[in-house]
Amino acid sequence: MENTTEVLAIRRIYRRLVPLLFVMLIVNYLDRVNIGFAALRMNHELGFSASVFGLGAGIFFVGYAVFEVPSNIMLHKLGARVWIARIMITWGLVSAGLAFVHSQTSFYVLRFLLGVAEAGFIPGVVAYLTCWFPVRYRSRANAGVIMATAIASAIGSPVSGILMHALAGTHGISGWRWMLLLEAVPAVVLGVFSLFWLTDRPERASWMSAEQRNWLVAELADETAKLTRTASLPFLKIAMMPRVWSLSALFVCFLTAFYGVLLWLPQIIKNMGSLTDLQVGFVSGLPFCCAAVSMYFVSRHSDKVAERRLHIAVCMTVGGLALFACAFVSQPLVGLILLCIAASGIWGCLAVFWTLTGEFLTGAAAAIGIALINTIGQCGGLLGPWMVGIIKDLTGSFSVALIVLAVAAGLAAVVAFLLPDRSASVEAARALSADPAAQ
Repeated sequence: MENTTEVLAIRRIYRRLVPLLFVMLIVNYLDRVNIGFAALRMNHELGFSASVFGLGAGIFFVGYAVFEVPSNIMLHKLGARVWIARIMITWGLVSAGLAFVHSQTSFYVLRFLLGVAEAGFIPGVVAYLTCWFPVRYRSRANAGVIMATAIASAIGSPVSGILMHALAGTHGISGWRWMLLLEAVPAVVLGVFSLFWLTDRPERASWMSAEQRNWLVAELADETAKLTRTASLPFLKIAMMPRVWSLSALFVCFLTAFYGVLLWLPQIIKNMGSLTDLQVGFVSGLPFCCAAVSMYFVSRHSDKVAERRLHIAVCMTVGGLALFACAFVSQPLVGLILLCIAASGIWGCLAVFWTLTGEFLTGAAAAIGIALINTIGQCGGLLGPWMVGIIKDLTGSFSVALIVLAVAAGLAAVVAFLLPDRSASVEAARALSADPAAQ
């Protein structure tokens, strides 16, 4: 039975941190994926083929991957407050620069720089939450923040559609350029605000009572003590851990399906029927509304039964089967229903995945491990959108591309099912830390 201090402390932390991080992640994903909506007009205006757009959309992940580990190391050294603020301000400025794209080269360069600017944000947030929430609350905390990835797309699609439609031609500027520019502003504003609102460690949380603060510090210290020897593991030893590579392989497959759907969804839906850009914006939000609901319930159930692997495997299987079925459907309504099911499956397990990454390392090693997994995983972020573009150019439709994304989701399910349990991974980490060569 949870004691009163524990309940009040978790509630206080949740209300203090999660809403702000949630809004920040909404803005993060909005600035990352609104290029998919801009493509409805940008591709024609600038003469981009599907392959050009797919590569430009995916090249973001090259910059993101290259600077991921260095960014998380800096976050651990400088503190989350300063580093998250830096990330948000720089990505807002680069995102605004995309409004002035005029060629393939400028498109590729700015998408790459956007990845560099954003590198470390999501794994940094996940690592930050491990400093505030004990393991048994972590999946729900992750979901409270990461649910924003679905909400951002759910609200971002209609908002992007409205902005593009309402501002088209204003002062002689295309609507998609106005949309990219205006949606970049909140990142800079939130970056400045986070400097005054976030707290790096529980010991410094003046907004908690002394009793709550002492309980949290003791609780986290007790969990950390079980992993103390893993905190000082060097980078090469972390990189050699089977758990890191298993989770990395899972994340590559996951992100291939995830971003293949996310960055192409407006064009997939547009291809299903004769909808206007504004209608596409509202219809595109429906799968992500379903995804947000799924993420909430899956994460809560995962915490309740303390199980992660099967939740991910089942969700990815459902998502993959729905994508596969969608490839053979010609009726728009049935296709939309299947896309809603696919989004519910794929997005539903995202928060659970991030809980897995923080269960077998602690301290600087956890920050490095999470960043390394996310870095390798970004290969999927590049491959998914790029493959869809190439296949669309070769075949003239999205059917084969959806089958490829379904296979990626299926592979993610298989890897998740074969993952060793948490205790085995913790013991492997301890064995490495006990090895004199690891020091």
